[in-house]
This record gives sequence, structure tokens and C-alpha cells, in this order.
Amino acid sequence: MAGLLWSGYRSESVDDYPGVLVPLEEAHLHSHSSRSRPPSDLDDVVLGYDDEGGHRHKDPADDEDTGMLLEMGTEPEYSIDGLRREVRRGNKGGEKWTDYEMKSNLINKAIQDIGMGRYNWQLFVLCGFGWFADNLWMQGISLTLPSLSAEFDISEKTVRYTTSFLFAGLCVGSFIWGIGSDVLGRRLAFNATLFIAAIFGIASAFATSWAGVCFLYAALGFGVGGNLPVDGALFLEFLPDASSSLLTLLSVWWPIGQLCSSLLAWYFIGHLPAEQGWRHFVFSIGIITLVMFLVRFFIFHLYESPKFLLSSGRQAEAVAVVHGIAFRNGRKTWLTEEILDAVVDGLPSLSAATPRRRQHVTRQRPSTANIIKQRFASFSSNRLRPLFSSHKLGLTTVLIWFCWATIGMGYPLFNAFLPQYLSHGGNNGGQQPAPRTSTSIDSPEPISAETYRNYAITSIAGVPGSLLAAYAVDMKSPFFGRRGTLALSTLVSAIFLYLFIKFGTTSAALLTFSCIEAFAQNIMYGVLYAFTPEIFPAPVRGAGTGVASFLNRVTGLVAPILAATVPGDGRTTPVYLSAALILAAFVAMVMIPIETRGRQRL
Repeated sequence: MAGLLWSGYRSESVDDYPGVLVPLEEAHLHSHSSRSRPPSDLDDVVLGYDDEGGHRHKDPADDEDTGMLLEMGTEPEYSIDGLRREVRRGNKGGEKWTDYEMKSNLINKAIQDIGMGRYNWQLFVLCGFGWFADNLWMQGISLTLPSLSAEFDISEKTVRYTTSFLFAGLCVGSFIWGIGSDVLGRRLAFNATLFIAAIFGIASAFATSWAGVCFLYAALGFGVGGNLPVDGALFLEFLPDASSSLLTLLSVWWPIGQLCSSLLAWYFIGHLPAEQGWRHFVFSIGIITLVMFLVRFFIFHLYESPKFLLSSGRQAEAVAVVHGIAFRNGRKTWLTEEILDAVVDGLPSLSAATPRRRQHVTRQRPSTANIIKQRFASFSSNRLRPLFSSHKLGLTTVLIWFCWATIGMGYPLFNAFLPQYLSHGGNNGGQQPAPRTSTSIDSPEPISAETYRNYAITSIAGVPGSLLAAYAVDMKSPFFGRRGTLALSTLVSAIFLYLFIKFGTTSAALLTFSCIEAFAQNIMYGVLYAFTPEIFPAPVRGAGTGVASFLNRVTGLVAPILAATVPGDGRTTPVYLSAALILAAFVAMVMIPIETRGRQRL
């Protein structure tokens, strides 16, 4: 399989994309500003006038339009000196700009000038598959617990250990694929994660024992665990700065995955015998995952991340990828290797109308075994040290990892067992629940089709949360933006978890509170998944988000163990603990010193 995944890739060359390169002196005609400004303003810029309105003189660190045309002293922006000043904009706190940082900023500018187009929107859908698959399986596994309890005669509390095996796979997968994407490349992880999830997911439908189900759930979790850190980092690195809110909007696929899972569970598990319904259900979502892999691998040509190529010393391929994006989007680009080198190395301005191209040299590709051996040698603590290269970045890293860890435990304590909570239909205001008429909490009890219907309604309520998050993250109010939206939604989530137990005395009340909770949590997770990769520079972006996701999965692994062993009925204490953990995450969020709204991504 590894050989197949590697063989599908080829090195990119600028020669593959004729007609997209324009001379630097004509770059302003194909810039982001030329498309976003009124014609009269554009004429002023081309002629070199300096408006008296003042927006060109904003604090560069707070400038949210990184593609706008600026007059840099007497040098126009699209010259070597102008670009050199442009990529050094912002406050480095007295630190020297590295070659990588300046070249990364220049690639950001080139991608911004190309703008959103067909390739970016296709990638939005394909990266959305990762979000979709994550919640499709996470919620899908929780929906099979009652059926597993009934078929294999396992108590309602004991069967919760099933999700521990899933989270074991998730935490290993998030760590391996997150850091692996930094050393092996984004493309391999991008495709392999869905393939692994699909194969083992389908296989789990044919398991003959509870132990077999747990093992296969852990294996599929290894694949699913890599989706969010890899897909988020990949999408971010192809995203123009002016469209950065789309990274938050990407999270809309997450509740859609939950909705798909809940509807299929309602259809199969809610209407078939226990030993048949869950198997049909798991098989169907396995086939859906396999189809998503086939679309990704065989239909769509994915470019490797230019930031990854740049950090790996493959500058020519990074430039070729930018040319490929322009070609796919029907746009032009001015970026060449010569420009990258001239801007960073302080070389004289280019005098040729069209920068010369370097001769493309075809090199023999090393074997798969040698590639894997060489690149896995890069795994070390050195991958994480840059995350603590400054006090501000180190503090932010610790706080964001703490948020991921606390939410990782708090979220599944409620959501992984929500079908069980909803099935009880109320809990007498948080007091000890009334005796059940059939069996005790330690005995398996089938869940009705009405419960699965209510779960589907809850899933629908979560979808608008992701849409609202995408709008709120770019608002300039101190209560919104990345940090404000994240903190506010987390606080609302903690409050309604408490209300769910305290005042959820009827089925209608439980449904209402769970819908509001789903709405708030989808805002919370949507912003968290977008905010986290924006914090980290690209060379360690996979590592930073991978460790965050790993902590999220590790603490999620502990959640079902607590839910299965907590004293009492197992219905109220886990939810109260969930509320406390998410409230702790809120406190950490308000202490994060970085706001990434409108900032350049390295």
C-alpha cells in the first residue's frame, strides 16, 4: 500500500504549467488588489499616487489585507526591493528574519495574488472529507454501543470501554500522522488516513466477538486520528490570507459527518434487530469512507504543500506548486526561484522582463524503503523545540495544548454516551433517577428509534454553529475574533452541560439542551481546529497540531474509563465532570496571548 501511495506522486516542474508566469513589472495587474479595488483606486496605485485616506499607513502587524498594493518609499511593491520590504513587515521583536520566514511570506503573497479558485474549492471539499470522517466514526461508534451491549450481553457501563479502544487508535494516529506529515509530507498522510479507516471500518462489521470489535475500532481509529491535524495544516497552507475564515468554515463538515452517522443509525439500528442493525450501519459508513479515499487518490491531483517543500529544501518544487495552483485556477503568477533568492539574499533587482527559468533536472527517485528510513530518522525532540523558541510562543503552546487536553476528556464524557443519556428521558432534576421498569443500568437495554431520531435532531442543530463560527472569527470586536469566539462558545458549552443535568427532567428538555450544546460545541471545535494551526509556523505546524490532537485523544481515552467506573448511576457525574473540564478550558483560552486574525502565516 505504501508503494502505491508513493507511486501516485511525481515531482512538480514549472515546465508543466506554461503560460502562467508574468514579468515582475506586470505583477500588479494580476494582484489581489487589482481584483478587490475599484478601478479608480487601481489607477491611482498603478500611477504611484499615495492616497491621503491613510489605510496604507496602518501598523503592518495589524494589517489584514496582506495583498494590498503599498508604496515602499520610492520603490513600488512589485520590485525586488519592494518585495523585500513587504516580506519583512511586522514586528519580530528585534529578532532577525530567517530565510525560511521571508520565503514563506513571499509564497503567502503569491498565493494571495492568485486568490481563491477551482483548486482551493476542490481542496475545501476534499479536506472536508477528513472532518466528515472524524465525526462520522466518533459518533458512529457511540451509536453502536447499545447494540453491542445487547448482542454480546455486556452491561451498559462496561460497554463504554469500547470507546477506549477507539481513542487509543485515535491518539496514536494523531501523533504519528501529525509529526509524520512534517517529515514525510502532507500528501501521503492525506490519503493513507482515509484508506486505513475505510478498510478496518468495513472489517469491523464482520467481527464475531466484542474483543474483535474493540481491536478493529482501535485500528480504524489509527487512520481517523490523522485526519484533522493533517487536513487542517494542508488546507491552511494553500489558503489565501483574505480567505482565512474558510479554515473555520471547514469545520462545517464535522456536524455533517455526525448528521450522516445519526441518520444512518436511525435507519439501520433503529429498525433492525440488534445483531444486524449495527453491522449494516458500520459497513455503510465504511463504504462511504472508502469512496472518499478513492475520490481523493484517483480523481484529484493533490499538490504537496509548498511550505513543506520549502522547509525540506525543495525550493524549485515549491515554486512549481504555486505555478500549478495558478494554472488550475486560471490565473497568473510572478513567483520564480530567482525572485525568491534575490529577495532573501539581497541580490540586485532583476532586469529581464521575464525571469529566466532554471534548467529542470530529472532525478531518479529513491526507493520507498530508503525514503521511509531517511525521513523517519528525523523524528526527535528537535521537532518540538521550535514551539518554545520564544516566551510568547511557548506560553501559547502550553495553553493551547491544555485546552485540547481538557476538551478531549470533557467532550466524550458527554457526547460519546449521549444516546444513552437521551434514552433515559429525564433524571428528576439531577437527583437520583427513578427506577427503570425493565432492567438496571448494569444490564443491556435496547434503545428506541425515537432516541436515534432525537440524536439526529441534535446533529442538525450543530450545523449552524460551524457557519456562525466562520463569520465570527473575523469580527474585530474583542468579544469575537479567534480567541473571543472560542472562549465565548466554550463558556456557553460548560453552562448548558450543567443545565442538561440540573433541569433535564423530560425528553423534550433533554433534547432542547442537547441541541444548544451541539450548537455551542460546534462553534468551539470549529474555531479551535482553525486557530491551532494558525499559531504554529509551517515547519512545526504538523508537530504542534499533532501533539495537540494527541493530547486530545489521550485524555479522550481516559473519558470512557471514567464513565464506566464512576460510582453511582453513571448518568450525572460524567456530565458534571465534562462541564468542569470545559470550564477549565475556557479559563485557559482567555489567557492565550496570541490573536491570529489578520496575521501572516509562516
